[in-house]
Amino acid sequence: MSGRGSTGVLGGRFDPIHLGHLETAAVARRVLALDRVLLVPSRISPHRAAPARTSDSDRLAMVMLAANTHGYLAPCALELESDDPSYTSVTLERLRALEPGRTQLFFIVGADAFAQIATWHDYPAVLDGAHFVVVSRPGHPVAELAEMLPDLADRMTPPVALGPERLRVDVDAAPAVFLIDAVTPAVSSTDIRARVARRASMAGLVPPNVAGYIQQRRLYESRRGAQLA
Repeated sequence: MSGRGSTGVLGGRFDPIHLGHLETAAVARRVLALDRVLLVPSRISPHRAAPARTSDSDRLAMVMLAANTHGYLAPCALELESDDPSYTSVTLERLRALEPGRTQLFFIVGADAFAQIATWHDYPAVLDGAHFVVVSRPGHPVAELAEMLPDLADRMTPPVALGPERLRVDVDAAPAVFLIDAVTPAVSSTDIRARVARRASMAGLVPPNVAGYIQQRRLYESRRGAQLA
């Protein structure tokens, strides 16, 4: 990506962050040769009525630990610093203002979440704030999105599989929706919280340092869950 850098942006509640999130970031980075991927925990999720089960500080701490597992990952507390709902369009605008003209932004999202894009704040203008990188999730292949979202079909690239080839995006290219067909772990934060509550193992679901933090802080245990539900 000649001329300037390329930054992926992966947002979420991250309650907790898990290997499904990290593999989605890794897939997007490999296919689009991104320089870095920001992990952006949300403070107030517009699509979830219930609050997060853990504090903002705990979720950010887990994101920081997860970012330590790969050099291209970086935590970003931008949304946690605002009292407003964590709207993607606002976050992208703020990121552009922080580094005007110095990096291309690629917003990374799972196919399950992108299927609901028409319900997002500031739709369809939100799609003009960055390139969108949509990665298949278990049960949600990207190949179905053009039919599900016909109004956006002309923005979508043909699905590409994970391989040695890298997509090259011209710095002046109009924002597009890149579809990546890849296998990512069938992991959910809800399942992890339930496993912790019944004292089951988190092995293979979260990075070991995140698992250690959850255990040390006694997050998601049934007693805490009852208090925070």
